[in-house]
Amino acid sequence: MGVEGIGARVARKEDKRFITGSGRYVDDIRLHGMTYAHFVRSPHPHARVKSIDASEALKLPGVVAVLTGQQLVDDKVGNLICGWMIHSKDGTPMKMGAWPAMAPETVRFVGQAVAVVIGETRNQARDGAEAVVVDYEELPAAADIRAAIAPGAPQLHPEAPGNMIYDWHIGDEAATDAAIKNAAHVVELDLVNNRLVPNAMEPRAAVASYDAAEEHYTLYTTSQNPHVARLVLSAFYNIAPEHKLRVIAPDVGGGFGSKIYIYPEEMVALWASKRVNRPVKWTADRTEAFLTDAHGRDHLTKAEMAFDKDHKITGLRVKTYANLGAYMSLFSSSVPTYLYATLLSGQYVIPNISAEVITVYTNTTPVDAYRGAGRPEASYLLERIMETAARQFKVDPAELRRKNFITQFPYQTPVIMAYDTGDFNASLDAALKAIDYAGFPARKAKAKQDGKLRGIGFSCYIEACGIAPSKAVGSLGAGVGLWESAEVRVNPVGTIEILTGSHSHGQGHETTFAQVVADRLGIPISQVSIVHGDTDKVQFGMGTYGSRSGAVGLSAIVKAMEKVEAKAKKIAAHQLEASVDDIVIEEGQFKVTGTDKAIALPMVALAAYTAHNLPDGMEPGLKEGAFYDPTNFTFPAGAYVCELEVDPATGKTSFINFVAADDFGRLINPMIVEGQVHGGLAQGIGQALLEGAVYDSSGQLLTASFMDYAMPRADDLPSFQLSHTTTLCPGNPLGIKGCGEAGAIGSSAAVINAITDAIGHNRLEMPASPDRVWHAIHQPQAAE
Repeated sequence: MGVEGIGARVARKEDKRFITGSGRYVDDIRLHGMTYAHFVRSPHPHARVKSIDASEALKLPGVVAVLTGQQLVDDKVGNLICGWMIHSKDGTPMKMGAWPAMAPETVRFVGQAVAVVIGETRNQARDGAEAVVVDYEELPAAADIRAAIAPGAPQLHPEAPGNMIYDWHIGDEAATDAAIKNAAHVVELDLVNNRLVPNAMEPRAAVASYDAAEEHYTLYTTSQNPHVARLVLSAFYNIAPEHKLRVIAPDVGGGFGSKIYIYPEEMVALWASKRVNRPVKWTADRTEAFLTDAHGRDHLTKAEMAFDKDHKITGLRVKTYANLGAYMSLFSSSVPTYLYATLLSGQYVIPNISAEVITVYTNTTPVDAYRGAGRPEASYLLERIMETAARQFKVDPAELRRKNFITQFPYQTPVIMAYDTGDFNASLDAALKAIDYAGFPARKAKAKQDGKLRGIGFSCYIEACGIAPSKAVGSLGAGVGLWESAEVRVNPVGTIEILTGSHSHGQGHETTFAQVVADRLGIPISQVSIVHGDTDKVQFGMGTYGSRSGAVGLSAIVKAMEKVEAKAKKIAAHQLEASVDDIVIEEGQFKVTGTDKAIALPMVALAAYTAHNLPDGMEPGLKEGAFYDPTNFTFPAGAYVCELEVDPATGKTSFINFVAADDFGRLINPMIVEGQVHGGLAQGIGQALLEGAVYDSSGQLLTASFMDYAMPRADDLPSFQLSHTTTLCPGNPLGIKGCGEAGAIGSSAAVINAITDAIGHNRLEMPASPDRVWHAIHQPQAAE
């Protein structure tokens, strides 16, 4: 390991521009003749659009155009799609309702666009939108899962009778039923996984331009995967042929899954730029973000876990209703199925698992992947029911988990996943030591003397990252492959450009990717630049989500580097009159083993491009590309322990300690990994204590601003104790597992388990606000 190589705690290269205000985000883009878009959005959760009168708006100064959903349909712009096909257990395909970018006839959630006003300035576009008169015929709405599946519920889409999208199953139902029937103990738990709003620091935005002479579009967008955006916009939405559309995702201020998808606004901006023959910019305000960014979670689940007389798990039966909102978003169908139910074995040997997932439409914002995407829901369910079981059996919750841990690898679960490696005992041991578990009873007794309720909660999570291989996910319904691409360009003076299909929106790729290259060649990271986020520069890529950038994106870079190194060694051997087998790369030089003969990387690069003295038959240049398709998922795992106090007089929760022991495989930059874990923990704890998107019974979002939606702040969070155990992933060349989502996956259950331990019963749902906790203490029936 060098000072800047793999394992070094290198400060992020990209932070210089971010902390000095020099970042370049979509809203910073200024194009000649640019106009501004403001959308006319429905105030109703469910209504027919009877008419749209834009006459007064068009009279206002600065209003360039008013465009409607019907015009969009007339121009044959396609509907938004869901890109992962799921079949119900009876074999029928999922029921995908039509989602136009602007509604020509029917709106199905508050905030759905029906028209867009194009103005010379942002304010003139806003004024124009306020002058557009829309006549709606209100329709009955179904605002949550129970309302949507009730007899006689309002029908959202004609394609989906009873508002059911699919009724999917995985596992062995008969064997699981038998395990539960014959069990010595059965533990039951009903759970709600609360709906969340992503709230990235940078709201979504788009700048679109159309070049009439070239018949070419350019889109600047806040995207986690610009190449997939271009693919979908061209192949399915009929915006433009791929070679006539450039998509650029510049600096992006956070994504958390919510910027994976194609949204109506990007489509409309591109279409409108051709309509008005001028560039069009749209930037969401925060209320628009609350109303239209894809939400996360929102499950209702009943779980039953069977144990034998020795408290070994024999079966798990799960039935989950998942709310997908008013429409199916791009990857929404996969989240409660293959990203959730396939992780229901957790870290445990569970011989029999049966999971049924029913997804429904409601008159709410569409729901899709949010940090963790299915894995947090699975982990929360398992870790809550394991803690509940320990309390029912009156056994140590750590030891109950340990008794059921998987210890032999590879391990095939009953729900598709094949875990390649891990050491769950090591993570639990590290967490127990860090929390001083042995001393907890004394601390609890002391807190009781002080009038406080102290509790401790565990969460042993596992997740699946680097979703792959492409052939496997294709067989499960994915519409795209999930490989990654890279190109390594060694310039004539020895500087290196890495073109990657991964996208960085806070992960630190410009640093960690450069570290891997620097480590291999023995050069400073300042000599390496990372290029991403532009479909005209990078041939193709699948973007960043699911903690895939290291395991998949970096692996593609390593594969390309291996090709570059092989060619460079041949050039060096030729120059040094040595065997290529004797060439080693050290400290930026190509050396002949056992001698003092060496040639520096810049001279090798220059030789490649001058081409005056290359081996016979070798073509000039030093540039190679690679595509990497993993052979399996990666499986980060860990043990989290939370210790806290509850004030019974107020219901306020105060953290005493929070320990996270993770196994991420090899760490490229431990400092960046720790930052990722901190962020994930903040979001998981935010879900447990503070966050929750709430609709009233009519379908109005009551938490559509930060006045009503509680985000975690610094003083809401503890100081985290982080540690790492390491088992290298055998499925990729770097041994990486991924780290970006772990904190959000494991932390919520640890917090709720700790609070329920403190208050002495299980009747508590997220978010565990002081009011909800107070009622759980003093009026337990009211807390559910």
